[in-house]
Amino acid sequence: MTMVTISALQRITAPKLAEMLLASASQPSSDANKVAIVDVRDDDHIGGHIKSSLHFPSRSLDATMPTLLRKLADKDVVIFHCALSQQRGPSAALRYLREKEAAAAAVKKAAEENTAEGKPEKQQQVYVLDRGFVGWQEAYGPDERLTEAYRKELWEEY
Repeated sequence: MTMVTISALQRITAPKLAEMLLASASQPSSDANKVAIVDVRDDDHIGGHIKSSLHFPSRSLDATMPTLLRKLADKDVVIFHCALSQQRGPSAALRYLREKEAAAAAVKKAAEENTAEGKPEKQQQVYVLDRGFVGWQEAYGPDERLTEAYRKELWEEY
């Protein structure tokens, strides 16, 4: 088992994520749900959010990680973010990857005990959104195709 580190986390830019979301919105429904965005902002989860994102506050990840692992199991791409993606977003992504890896190892061990061959795990790409929601809202806040519940007046001082 490899140990993932913060420095090994991949980053994704807001324009690249916007491109992915717009492309998936125009695809048939079977392909549209392959990308998941996890917003780990806590009390600062105000003023808008990326369309279709899941809100899992960082302060409650201890309790909600098993649910998050189940919800994201079938996704090809998972993107984590917080306000700036400097602390909570990367920490949540790292924790998710480690928990996912531990769960996969347990399943593999159980499968090896019961059968000679285990089912290979699908490779999932996990990213952290560069500059978090602050960077996102600067470029895409008013774009209703990409951002929901946006309130510009709350972001004017950022």
